[in-house]
Amino acid sequence: MITTWWASLSVAMKILWGVTLTASLIFLIQSILTFIGADAGEGGIDTDVDTGFDSEEADATVEGGTNLLTFRNFVNFILGFGWSAILLQEKIHSIPLLLIVSALIGVALVVVVMYLFKWLSSMQQSGNIDIYKSAVGCNGNVYLTIPGERQGEGKVQISINKAVREYRAVTDGDTLKTNTPIRVVEVIGPDTVLVEPLESLII
Repeated sequence: MITTWWASLSVAMKILWGVTLTASLIFLIQSILTFIGADAGEGGIDTDVDTGFDSEEADATVEGGTNLLTFRNFVNFILGFGWSAILLQEKIHSIPLLLIVSALIGVALVVVVMYLFKWLSSMQQSGNIDIYKSAVGCNGNVYLTIPGERQGEGKVQISINKAVREYRAVTDGDTLKTNTPIRVVEVIGPDTVLVEPLESLII
């Protein structure tokens, strides 16, 4: 029966179904790994699991701290767009209107999920830790490249009270690349720290 149904679909619908089901599977995997990461954090290993396969370029942070250009958001858009087009195709007979409505639903899903994860991340990061009292002097590693001379922000993962926390970071020195060992020298905001490379501490 499935074979007959599939054969009855047009080429466009087959492509739409294939892309939508693939996006759904990726979304499911991302969600499972994200919540596994959240559970691990409660046990003392608090890591921010992002299964979006983001490169440093794709994970560019726009003003306000909201990550927009990420693989995760692309998947969410395809998920919303695809399922909307599939479910509404028999109710909306105008193809242009169907595409517009489906695209708007896809964008809405991206916004909702993006801010949901941002809220969950802020809740997880804050926890019971006072960053102003606990972060200074802690060591860690650069997660996303930090531009030199405070020309922009990157991200670091630091160990506080045996838990790994992720914060935005700036540096006064040269650019610090991913995986560079660092130390926090000052807290300059509720989720932003000033860091320096550990090598600079060697006399």
